[in-house]
Amino acid sequence: MREGRQTIDAVADELRERPRRWLVTGGAGFIGSHVVEGLVELGQEVAVLDNFTTGTPRNLAHLAADDRGSLEMIGGDIRDPADCLRASRGIDFVLHHAALVSVPGSIADPATTYAVNVEGFANMMVAARDQGVARFVYASSSAVYGDDPRLPKVEGNEGNPLSPYAASKRSNELDAAAFQESHGLPTMGLRYFNVFGSRQDPDGPYAAVIPAWMRAILQGAACTVYGDGEASRDFCHVTNAVQANLLAALSPDNATGASYNVSSGERMTLNQLYEELRSRVKIIRPGVTIPDKIHAPVRPGDIAHSQADLTLVRSTLGYSPTIDIRRGLDDALAWYAANLG
Repeated sequence: MREGRQTIDAVADELRERPRRWLVTGGAGFIGSHVVEGLVELGQEVAVLDNFTTGTPRNLAHLAADDRGSLEMIGGDIRDPADCLRASRGIDFVLHHAALVSVPGSIADPATTYAVNVEGFANMMVAARDQGVARFVYASSSAVYGDDPRLPKVEGNEGNPLSPYAASKRSNELDAAAFQESHGLPTMGLRYFNVFGSRQDPDGPYAAVIPAWMRAILQGAACTVYGDGEASRDFCHVTNAVQANLLAALSPDNATGASYNVSSGERMTLNQLYEELRSRVKIIRPGVTIPDKIHAPVRPGDIAHSQADLTLVRSTLGYSPTIDIRRGLDDALAWYAANLG
């Protein structure tokens, strides 16, 4: 891998000059589809492994006519070792995003969460090792900080997990470090903090807060706030997550075997988020009547406050968020306003 201080521009230039072959698991999902899009735009050969449980081919349909790279769709499930092995053949880098990502969903059905997030994860690492993949980069989560109250969240200060989802992601990090040590597969984890942006699903009981609230406000429906609204989150636009994947894949070898925070480095309360969204919708849809928020009890497993310390990811990977929360909200709202009617 490359040595010395890297930047996203230098990495992008290197990839354009010498394309690689990538496997993005969960590549038809929200974050995965943006990662695939970024790779195709850089002229890369990309394979996507997805069982379309939460992802959809619609998220990648716009790439069909993009002649800068190539895209191969592979229907399969990471719980099947044969599917993992087949999809990893001839791959240089695996970017692993296939997972069940809901905290409430993991509490309701922990067995399925563990089957996908832990057993499926292990299947993918074994397949990557057996097929000679150069590096295995995977999506972790800020949920690994659990009940540790300190802010900002610093790598090495993990708390006790508050949900099966959080436990599955912490398990991924421990398993990846052990697998690298015992099998030699270079691994890197990216701890995403509340990623948002276009194509994020607003439907279902476990939908993330930003798409759910954007749809509600655009349609003149009430937003549900769990708790008093003073819980805070470090919201991260999906463009920043794409950057982190590219930097991680081409980072120096001594950066492997660890996990890194990926976010904007700033936080916003849910009440502040609501006002930011409401003020924007009033501008683009002045005729919409916006009801008052509905408050509900805090959900089990929810973390009160979250903010990423970016010191390690900046110094080691060269990561620097390019889109802050407010600019990201503008971008996401424009997409939802155009696509939700």
